Amino acid sequence: MDNQSILEVKGLTKIYGTAKAVDAISFSVRAGEIVGLLGPNGAGKTTTINMILGVLEPSGGSVEIFRNELKRNRGNIMERVNFAAIYAHVPGNQSVWENLYIFGLLYGVDNLKEKISMLLKEFSLEEFADTKAGILSSGEQTRVALAKAMINTPKLLLLDEPTASLDPSTALLTRDKIRKYAAHEQAAILWTSHNMHEVEVVCDRVLFLSHGRILLEGNPKTLTREYKKKNLEELFITIAREPLSLEITS
Repeated sequence: MDNQSILEVKGLTKIYGTAKAVDAISFSVRAGEIVGLLGPNGAGKTTTINMILGVLEPSGGSVEIFRNELKRNRGNIMERVNFAAIYAHVPGNQSVWENLYIFGLLYGVDNLKEKISMLLKEFSLEEFADTKAGILSSGEQTRVALAKAMINTPKLLLLDEPTASLDPSTALLTRDKIRKYAAHEQAAILWTSHNMHEVEVVCDRVLFLSHGRILLEGNPKTLTREYKKKNLEELFITIAREPLSLEITS
């Protein structure tokens, strides 16, 4: 694995009034690495992702992608970044093929029609190519969003609960595709999920957020032993309910 950091977050902060949604967090994601950004609802995960994408202005700190400061080079940086989330569907009045074609044009993808054909096959969407995206099921729309996220072969991929609406079989296949993609393309992936089994299978490293702060970080397979928990789900519940107890039991 190439140890080069693709994403560097330093002291990132977002304040709304007197409330700190994200409180001076710092972390990195290396090439070929999948990092889980975990925490209960309201912990700051989606706010963090939106700041990394540059669609939300931080109150403090910085984001560097490909060793360039996002604030100064967002246009060039975003050519090699993409995003998928359960709440961010592609436009529903366009067909699946049209959506992929339009996004491919925006990213300047070479051999675009061939890339679309490959993605339709990869995500089992060939039968829906001419179907309006808005009438697809939630799981089908999620697969379209994931195909869109791969259209430009991104080197940084941000995934906000990407398998939440998928059936177990499709979710399993999707996790496998993304793991292989990260390894083959040496892409950095930041992945949020409430499915702790999924996290243990997919992620090389996890960050636990609570009230906008990173409480702990490490390998999901060893953190449970370190904090004397049966599994990652039990550790997650502890953080969600009693974050300060980690300082006592660790």
